[in-house]
Amino acid sequence: MPAMTVISATAVPDHLRGALTRWLLEVTPTLYVGTISTRVRTELWNNLTACLTDGSAVLAYPTNNEQGFTLHTAGPQRRETVDFEGLTLIAFQRLPGSQESAKPF
Repeated sequence: MPAMTVISATAVPDHLRGALTRWLLEVTPTLYVGTISTRVRTELWNNLTACLTDGSAVLAYPTNNEQGFTLHTAGPQRRETVDFEGLTLIAFQRLPGSQESAKPF
């Protein structure tokens, strides 16, 4: 059954952007939205992750869980998905070379 799909893809080759726009609308640069089948979504994601070199990508689509959606990521990112008792949370990684000092509250 077709479902709303959102893909954010940065620094991807032009041919891959073209493939994404065949199935999804590019509502802003690097953000693609559309209603596609599971098969099309899987093929697009597989092609995207296979061609990803310097860029990064995030895929979000509805599923039957507490949050109502699933996230997949590919490529180097500062944000990392973490499963916390069935909920997907986002953890931020420190920037390389950053010195964060502990500050009292």
